[in-house]
Amino acid sequence: MIWTRIILGFLAVTALCTVFPVGARAADYHHVHLTTSNATEAIGWYTRYLECEPLADRDDGVECGGAQIVFESRPTLGSSQRTGVDHISFSYADLAAKMAELEAVGVRGSGVRLQRFPDGSTLRDVPGLFKVGFIFDPWGTRIELVEDDETLGFHHIHLNATDPAATLAWYQESFGGQSASLRNRIEGLRMGDIWLLAMPYEDGVPAATAGRAIDHIAFSVTDMDLVVGELRGRDAEVFEEPRVPTGGRTVARRAVIGGPDNVSLAVVEAGFAGVDVETDTPVDITTELQPYTVPRTPWGTPDFQGVWTGDAAHGIPLQRPEDVTDLSLTPEQAAARRERGTLGSIWGYEAEWRDTTLGYVKSAPSRQVAMVIDPSDGRIPPLTAAARARAANRVDTSGVGRIAEGPEDLSSWVRCITRSLVPSPGVYNNGMQIVQGPNHVALQREMIHETRVIPTDSSRHVGSDITSWLGDARGYWDGDSLVVEIRNFNGKAPYQGSSDRLIMTERYTRTGPDTLEYQFTVDDPTVWTRPWTGMFTFVRDETQYELVEYACHEGNYGMTNILSGARAREAEEGR
Repeated sequence: MIWTRIILGFLAVTALCTVFPVGARAADYHHVHLTTSNATEAIGWYTRYLECEPLADRDDGVECGGAQIVFESRPTLGSSQRTGVDHISFSYADLAAKMAELEAVGVRGSGVRLQRFPDGSTLRDVPGLFKVGFIFDPWGTRIELVEDDETLGFHHIHLNATDPAATLAWYQESFGGQSASLRNRIEGLRMGDIWLLAMPYEDGVPAATAGRAIDHIAFSVTDMDLVVGELRGRDAEVFEEPRVPTGGRTVARRAVIGGPDNVSLAVVEAGFAGVDVETDTPVDITTELQPYTVPRTPWGTPDFQGVWTGDAAHGIPLQRPEDVTDLSLTPEQAAARRERGTLGSIWGYEAEWRDTTLGYVKSAPSRQVAMVIDPSDGRIPPLTAAARARAANRVDTSGVGRIAEGPEDLSSWVRCITRSLVPSPGVYNNGMQIVQGPNHVALQREMIHETRVIPTDSSRHVGSDITSWLGDARGYWDGDSLVVEIRNFNGKAPYQGSSDRLIMTERYTRTGPDTLEYQFTVDDPTVWTRPWTGMFTFVRDETQYELVEYACHEGNYGMTNILSGARAREAEEGR
């Protein structure tokens, strides 16, 4: 909860008149709510690198120059960049020195990620304003650093707005405040020491804040019912009625509403001190103006049936490159990445071939930078000491560049058994068909024609002594999502080096008429120091895409030829 001064970005907005509505007359900023994987680590990070101080009366937040930031420990849906609340800001007397300090510690693995300008610099002097630079915290919160001697410490909150003047007017009408001008250049809304500013957002509608690195911002009011009633009268959607949250530290109530530009806002009564353990389901404010309603089957479960393809996700690396700070690509960058991934394959497929139904459909390439979304740095966690030792002594079973003694020497790919559980998109055969029944869901992949029939009837896993290539899957419905837990792997088709102790959890969520979000969480304590999660999106286009027959080793000659060739080579070498 970060509320001290708020700047608007770097565009002037039409000046607004001071308004003090009856219900919001006593309103004030309360906090900024950030999503992290670990609140304790976040407190340490903000204390060490941004000179904040731990809150004296609670263990999940910091105070930064009088502004509170509160952390919630749960997986984040992604960075704050390009959401309705793009970033928060801190001011330093010597910004060049501060950026040099952060760049130095970032090299040492602190989780500080600097965002560079197109010329490669980390600092830019904005005439008439001040020097600016940008960093990301380890969990995806975008942070602007400025050099403003008049306001040191926490500086502002930056809103992305389709109509900045209208957005500021809405906040003023809802919560009060006074129109003011920052250095006679930037018009914004000031409440006490806090600036609220809004930059024009010209790339459609800003993404929703709920679930992202900056989840919401909060206002404190003296009359909760009056304020919420006034907001409802102005057609603000109330996502959570006023109530004392589960685990509340006080009897003060909280309400959650939807503000302009998909910003999630909390309205709290004076004295509100958060919750000991947040158990409420995060509010999902969709990026659309009207929330998407997932269709239902005749028996009442979310309907995922149809043919989906991961073509758009081809080219997304599993991990974010260490030198990349942007969390989204431009459409041009995404197209170039996919092209490189295609031409860089061992086949070098021609465009005429891959742009048929046998290759890509005409879906736009994903702008997602990496599949890993947790940890928030986009990197797979470190291996355990035992896993590092095993990796150093691992025998190559790919069959590439070595003589195979028998089929067992070749990988599950070459043997046409499986290409692992995660359906990572490639150059072709990225289709997946879903068929549902009252107690089962069938998932058929186009690649190798693997079909998994997953019970959703609360049946138990089989005994741990029964293992298989793709493990034993059991599913259940969690709201609009299908959650599938898989265990009892035989370890012969490891994913990224996993063992037979792997527990994989999949989550399928239909996010739109033609989009299906797929998340997978990898939990293997014998291999990685903590679980990690990846995500990408399937697209449906049943007018264009069809599943085709997958012929692995056409004519069943492939394996015979591989082994025959190995024996012939042995004969030539006198072995």
